[in-house]
Amino acid sequence: MIPLNAKNDAVVVLISLLVTLTITEMWLSYRENRHYYEKRDTLTNIYLTTITFFINLVVKGSTFFVLQYFYKFRLFEISNVFWYWFVLIVTQDFLYWVLHYTGHYCRFFWAMHVTHHSSEHFNFSTGFRSTVFEPLYRVFFYLPLALMGFNAIDILYAYLITQLYGNLVHTQFQINLPKWYGWIFVTPSHHRVHHASNIPYLDKNMAMMLIIWDRLFGTYQDENLPEPIKYGLTHQPEDTSAVNIIFHEWKALVHDVKKAPGIKNKLGYLFNPPGWSHDGSTQTARALQREYKQEKAA
Repeated sequence: MIPLNAKNDAVVVLISLLVTLTITEMWLSYRENRHYYEKRDTLTNIYLTTITFFINLVVKGSTFFVLQYFYKFRLFEISNVFWYWFVLIVTQDFLYWVLHYTGHYCRFFWAMHVTHHSSEHFNFSTGFRSTVFEPLYRVFFYLPLALMGFNAIDILYAYLITQLYGNLVHTQFQINLPKWYGWIFVTPSHHRVHHASNIPYLDKNMAMMLIIWDRLFGTYQDENLPEPIKYGLTHQPEDTSAVNIIFHEWKALVHDVKKAPGIKNKLGYLFNPPGWSHDGSTQTARALQREYKQEKAA
């Protein structure tokens, strides 16, 4: 296995690289008058990632012990170091796709994930606009890794590596990458689509590092619309304070559950995709996309 010191050194290098790139992008945006950054938005991103950092610190111990407990029931182990890390990172990335998909197609989880999509700007600091409450439930999506024979430290380290990669694709600067790269890995172009509120782009490109999951499971979309990308949510909250950014969807969800007739409809608001309504007054992203395609075909 990789020594702990080497892991720590790698993390320091990657975080330093991310901070350096963020400052560089901010400077280039200002110098070239691109308006990729906005002061209040950037401060909100920093504030939200700070909250998430402290929540991570609080729950990290329990996350470690839960993973390590399930590690005792591992079904097998991989002795080869290369294959150990290859399988761990690839499987962890797939499980993140499952976690992310759940965050977009179940409104209960969307109420937490929506924070990350609430910015109308897109830059490296947007990657810091964390899903604040995700650390509280993320561990349950990664339990299969422990059962596959990966210890808790390595699981957490693999998540950190893929998370840092995920931050690096939050940029509007055009980066020329080989065509083959975009068939396998997530690119900034892919992730710009993911953060767009344009109807054809909703709920697309949910992978963190390997875009192959979206290609396999039908959630892939090229950045190919003639109109420019509009970042943020289909319905932006008027109050953009950090507290409201965290809780505005919870307020809306509670309101919808309260007004819904019968337990079935109440559960529908909790577990169906965002936009679902018992009376058809609002629509899911898939319904909006079907209408969009019909209008374009007409």
